[in-house]
Amino acid sequence: MLKYILLLTSLFFVTTQSQSQNDNPKLVVGIVVDQMRYDYLTRFYNKYGEGGFKRMINEGFNCKNNHFNYIPTKTGPGHASVFTGTVPKYHGIIGNDWFDEDLKRKVNCVEDNSVESLGSLSEDGKKSPIQMLVSTFADENRLFTQMRGKTIGISVKHRGAILPAGHTANAAYWWDYDHNGNGNWISSTFYMEALPEWVNDFNSSGIAESYFKTWNTLYDINSYIESGTDVNEYERIFDGEKQSSFPHELAKLKNENDGFKIIANSPFGNSLTTDFTLKTIEEEQLGKDNITDVLTIGYSSTDKVGHDFGPNSIEIEDTYLRLDLELERLFNALDSFVGKGEYTVFLTSDHGAPHVPSYLEDNKIPSGLFDLNAMLKDVNDLLFETYKVSDLALSRINNQIFLDHQKIEKHNINIQELKAIISRKLLSYKLISSVHMTSVINKFPSSSSYQETMLFNGHNQKRSGEILFTFNPEVFKDTPWNRTGTDHHSGYNYDTHVPLLFFGKGIKQGETLKRTDITDIAPTISALLGISFPNASIGNPLEFVID
Repeated sequence: MLKYILLLTSLFFVTTQSQSQNDNPKLVVGIVVDQMRYDYLTRFYNKYGEGGFKRMINEGFNCKNNHFNYIPTKTGPGHASVFTGTVPKYHGIIGNDWFDEDLKRKVNCVEDNSVESLGSLSEDGKKSPIQMLVSTFADENRLFTQMRGKTIGISVKHRGAILPAGHTANAAYWWDYDHNGNGNWISSTFYMEALPEWVNDFNSSGIAESYFKTWNTLYDINSYIESGTDVNEYERIFDGEKQSSFPHELAKLKNENDGFKIIANSPFGNSLTTDFTLKTIEEEQLGKDNITDVLTIGYSSTDKVGHDFGPNSIEIEDTYLRLDLELERLFNALDSFVGKGEYTVFLTSDHGAPHVPSYLEDNKIPSGLFDLNAMLKDVNDLLFETYKVSDLALSRINNQIFLDHQKIEKHNINIQELKAIISRKLLSYKLISSVHMTSVINKFPSSSSYQETMLFNGHNQKRSGEILFTFNPEVFKDTPWNRTGTDHHSGYNYDTHVPLLFFGKGIKQGETLKRTDITDIAPTISALLGISFPNASIGNPLEFVID
């Protein structure tokens, strides 16, 4: 009798476990819209159709008060944090690039010179996730399913494809557009020995070239009342144009604007991303069995348009109205191929963006541009006057000062005194609001201020600089390309407040104004799937989202 009861119990457990696994979504789609401020959901809401952003809001869950919880808010750290559930302190992606004190040069967040490019001779193909120190939820799903659940990452940007997909991905694909790239979707030997034949076929299909066309507004330009004027001094002018106004004739502009790069800098880069994504879903048979697959999609052209034209431009509004149609196209394809109600989607961003400083100043809002190169020279001149040693400060990347420790030791310089001199100098600048030594940041108590906590979360002891500084609100670095358009890096709301939408299988319908952090996304998806959290996750599952 006991043996019979144990047998029934065992069968019940196996059946329940099988049912539980079969109840999981067949496909999880993680979408990161590069540089999407939260208010792009609300400002353009009345112009969105019913099948894109509004479908996610109306059928799913809207976290309206979602923020990044570290500094700096850059693309690489943003993508890594969304999918790992942790912060740069632990995942190690402290910027798009950072200064390597051993190599004495800048390194990229997905740089890997041990691999080769596939689909291109460009150095942009020599990339992998080796710089990221922790696992993503996609990695944990691969481990949980004994590598049977697929993971594929796609983005125009290499870091937007590679970091979300994690270390165990079957593939990551990015677009070879920069520095007169060949317009292919490419990868590296980190993932495979050669590109699949279907990728080669896509690359030779002429689809990318078809987007060398006229970029005009989707609707009557006079209806774009949510944005500023079409012709103004706050926007980039493409090489070959006389003013920053519609229409933009991409075919005529391509030779003066690095070829395929002009497509990446338009909403058509997002259209091409959807084209390639739909082909990937079909060819890789994603979501066609009961073992959960993960697809990560980075819509990167929103960031490029934002950098060029700024948040108040008609160009950025038109880009989001067109992206809304791309989302509808994606969701309709998923309904058809995977099955309506059989997949789960979340959508967020890697950072926000401020308005153009000159636009704010013209409207009497304090802002400004800060010349970091001039500041570094001033610092080194001061240190030379003090110690008679040149170039003691090596870099100012990511608002961090990196020092030459070899020279400091050789000349027996008191490093604490040197740091104090630099700190006082930095605080003398009108547009710098605070300066922190990393030795102090590492000792911040749990009761630290909000900004100190964000600096703590963004600081990695082995990779970050000796001194960190922050700007006043609405201030960023002064470069020729930042005098129009926008940038991002700070811990202020315009950079931290981004959308977070969930919808699909296992997701409730609703909304909240309760604060959520970007690091909550990965543990929420992990909890939905019943898998281990990413190994360095510090976020909390959003239980009010899960049905």
